[in-house]
Amino acid sequence: MTTPGRLELDPATTDGYRAAGWWDDRSVVDDFLAVAAAQPDATAVVSYTAGSDQPTRHTYGELELLSRRVAAMLIDLGVEKGGVVSLQLPNGWEFVSIAYGILRAGATVNPLVPILRHRDVEFIVGRTASSVVFVPTTWRGFDYAAMAAGVREKVDTFDHIVSVGGSAEGALDFAELIERPWEDAPGLDEELAQRRPDADDLLQIQFTSGTTGEPKGALHSHNTVKSGGRALSDVLGLGGDDVCFMASTLAHQTGFALGMVKPLSMGATIVYQDVWDAEALLDAIETEKIAWTVSATAFAVDLIAAQERSPHDLSSFRYFVCGGAPIPPKVVEDARRVLDTELVAVWGMTENLIVTTTRPGDPVELVADSDGQLVDHMELRIIDEDGAQVAVGESGALHTRGPSQFLGYFHRPDLYEAASRGDGWFDTGDIARLRPDGGIRIVGRTKDLIIRGGENVPVAEVEDLLLRHPSVTDVAVVAVPDDRLGERGCAVIVPAGDAPSLRDLTSHLEDEGMPKQFWPERLEIVDEMPRTPSGKIQKYVLRQQIS
Repeated sequence: MTTPGRLELDPATTDGYRAAGWWDDRSVVDDFLAVAAAQPDATAVVSYTAGSDQPTRHTYGELELLSRRVAAMLIDLGVEKGGVVSLQLPNGWEFVSIAYGILRAGATVNPLVPILRHRDVEFIVGRTASSVVFVPTTWRGFDYAAMAAGVREKVDTFDHIVSVGGSAEGALDFAELIERPWEDAPGLDEELAQRRPDADDLLQIQFTSGTTGEPKGALHSHNTVKSGGRALSDVLGLGGDDVCFMASTLAHQTGFALGMVKPLSMGATIVYQDVWDAEALLDAIETEKIAWTVSATAFAVDLIAAQERSPHDLSSFRYFVCGGAPIPPKVVEDARRVLDTELVAVWGMTENLIVTTTRPGDPVELVADSDGQLVDHMELRIIDEDGAQVAVGESGALHTRGPSQFLGYFHRPDLYEAASRGDGWFDTGDIARLRPDGGIRIVGRTKDLIIRGGENVPVAEVEDLLLRHPSVTDVAVVAVPDDRLGERGCAVIVPAGDAPSLRDLTSHLEDEGMPKQFWPERLEIVDEMPRTPSGKIQKYVLRQQIS
């Protein structure tokens, strides 16, 4: 089946990846089933749920059965091999069993970040033509089942809502479905064998907030996702005996690839919280002997503060891998002093996963002032406007290529073509500086993006909605630094008459269905915008003016 927007890579390139060991012929499903067969009684997932005293534990054998039931359920609901199934769930065993069930049914996983609301969900489910969508019945005070029902009315291909965590009108109840002995269905083993994916099949359509006015669906195969997680084992030396905690949502590429696919392929135990709670995590580190996590710097700041308030035994906790924003030197120092763990800086994107990383033992200055050195299986270059490689200490456009690079944008080959530079090079939209040690430092973005606590804020969409407010004549949303979240959004506006308040603007965004995490948290009023001769707003001037 041809996937719209998917690249056809040069066979010489893919053969080279295989020869080097970056790609192989085993899918994510193959790796998981091999581990489940080898250690069925080993703990796979430990799920902590807000409001519950005890976590839920699932072994690899139990997870294998659950995923097999989900696969049979999806086949019964009419999901075809090569189809797409969406899920918008918090972290926990349900997400994992459903994701692997989707893959075992021969379908592609489309994770939806829980903060997305009706407008974005409708767009993504409509674009992917998902026929089945898994959602929480309600979670953190929001009625996801009702939202899904509203989306289903507008998307013709959307047939079934499966509610997780309770029954809902017009939805199938996951708890009821998962108790059925689907594995006893005649011919199921043969059907699953026929649907079992290959390593080069599409694994995932991961939508990322972009600057084009719509979310972009990055296409990843089993091989690209698997190679993207290699840094955890190759650089950090992590393996199946090292317990993982994943704070980032599994619907993000970080959580999906590094907090689910990679640990389960190694036979490791993964610990989840459905709602981030730093104090509860300290207890879990002691109890579960957690060794590592990957998340945004804001989570490290919270954990340090919690440990200072209530010290716990964190002797098992070795690495806190941080990405998404620069790490202040004080946070690196405090992590070593308070948590007795190393912060490791990484840089990557939804499109290519981990590309650079610092190394264990690197000094504080390097971790705080570097995004790390290149991992062995990827390539990068930093070039000037003429396409020439920049000298050490100079900045330029950052390009990447390699086996963990994505395979195009779903239904939008034009977007990939605009960012590609031939020979597999991808223009990341970031501006980087080359360090004397061979590492890089991200110093800016050509893409109009704000990264708030690890979340990519779709600036163009926020600005478009703000311009619809009757009191706004012109607007630019720019990043301002924040010690905890890395960056926050500041709306700079030229008012139409009386200036609106920040609350006026956020209420407008709420009415338009924009997730709260994307709202600007500061407002500045100006008489006019600084512009280039061609009329473009000079955002770097605005940032200087409001700093």
